[in-house]
Amino acid sequence: MDKSIEAKALTKEKEDRILNEYLTDKKNTIIRHALSRNALSEVIYDSSSLLLENPSFSIEIKTMPVANQKASGRCWIFAGLNILREIVNEKLKMSKFELSQNYISLFDKIEKANFALESIISLLTKEHDDRVLAHILHEPVSDGGQWDMFVNLVKKYGLLPQSAFPETYQSNNTRELDAVLNARIRRFASDAHKLYALGKIDEIRIEKDKAIGEIYRMFLNAFGLPPKEFVFEYVDEKGKYHNEGKFTPLSFFEKYIGKEIDEYQSVINSPTSDKPFVKNFTIDYLGNVIEGKAINHLNLPMERMKELIVKQLKNNRPVWFGSDVSFYRDRLGIAWDDNALDYHSVLGFSLEFEKGDMLDYWNSAMNHAMVITGVNLDENNNPNRYKIENSWGEENGLKGYYVMSASWFDKFVYQAVIRKEYLNEEEKQAIVGEPIHLNPWDPMGTLAD
Repeated sequence: MDKSIEAKALTKEKEDRILNEYLTDKKNTIIRHALSRNALSEVIYDSSSLLLENPSFSIEIKTMPVANQKASGRCWIFAGLNILREIVNEKLKMSKFELSQNYISLFDKIEKANFALESIISLLTKEHDDRVLAHILHEPVSDGGQWDMFVNLVKKYGLLPQSAFPETYQSNNTRELDAVLNARIRRFASDAHKLYALGKIDEIRIEKDKAIGEIYRMFLNAFGLPPKEFVFEYVDEKGKYHNEGKFTPLSFFEKYIGKEIDEYQSVINSPTSDKPFVKNFTIDYLGNVIEGKAINHLNLPMERMKELIVKQLKNNRPVWFGSDVSFYRDRLGIAWDDNALDYHSVLGFSLEFEKGDMLDYWNSAMNHAMVITGVNLDENNNPNRYKIENSWGEENGLKGYYVMSASWFDKFVYQAVIRKEYLNEEEKQAIVGEPIHLNPWDPMGTLAD
């Protein structure tokens, strides 16, 4: 090893120097006293941030009341269904309506379990500590997902109103069941490798079928037995009752959404050296419905992504998007604004570095999906704040809605779902070309929850 990069101990001399510098700066006494009695977010809050003094928007889409994912990581499903319910509402003019999140969640769990079991089978030649297999076994199934995974589910299983298949305790509180599910999948991995070593290939399939049957039954017990048919009734915004008749989930989907679902494309902003712009990407071993569409991301510069988002909003279409909500949420809990929290003045150092580097060095990645329902444009037609529909219930935020500053948006938004009609010809050609394959652990493969 190069001696210049050999590990060096923290010496007493070095500690003494740091301590003396600390004691010399009297500001540290004030900060220490403040932190001993208050949360860090309270101490670093910058009251001069006035993002919310006037939370109005020059472009704003009227949307229905927010939903609540409760203690589950299903934001991507809630956000996806919030996009689709607005399409349904264009036709029916309702004041309040939700599609069944539980229905999509049920089949997502089953399909993800099947996807994980089949992935394990495909890797039986690998040892358990192979990086790909280890990545899968770390968390075979989670609540989280991405847009294309959502599309696969609604196209295969359809949709139904929430009233036809409501939430259960387990669908709202998923942690315990997720732990059981992942333990069962890991047990299969162990059993399958032992059978493979003995040359009992046919028995692996028998064990896989047994596992998926047990998992299917567990989630039917936990999430409920979905109806094969239902009657769709609703009251419109004028108070008039309607009975649309009897539907299956697939016939409901075909009537109210249909080919509309195929008009959307995932666009990402990943300014990293391995991902050239105007190229499409997929992530190996990431998905849910095996026979469904593979993950497909078109990488674009942030300025182009914002241009497309604004264009879609101007055409009265909300935007599903994914971001990292870990940073700079204001202490009132109603905004994401990188000017609201002053880490540097209190801690003496900045947490910020280049967006591409944050991705490369695992400081940031998409972890939450929401819906953009408005934007305010300044005198130069540039966005300076966004209106966000979340899925944390009406008791949070501004009756469930939030504000994002433009600078926060640029730094921490990684994905948006854009209608293909707004893409230019080069972009349209890129999304139909052979995608570049990314490793399963690539930051663009993280799941929104």
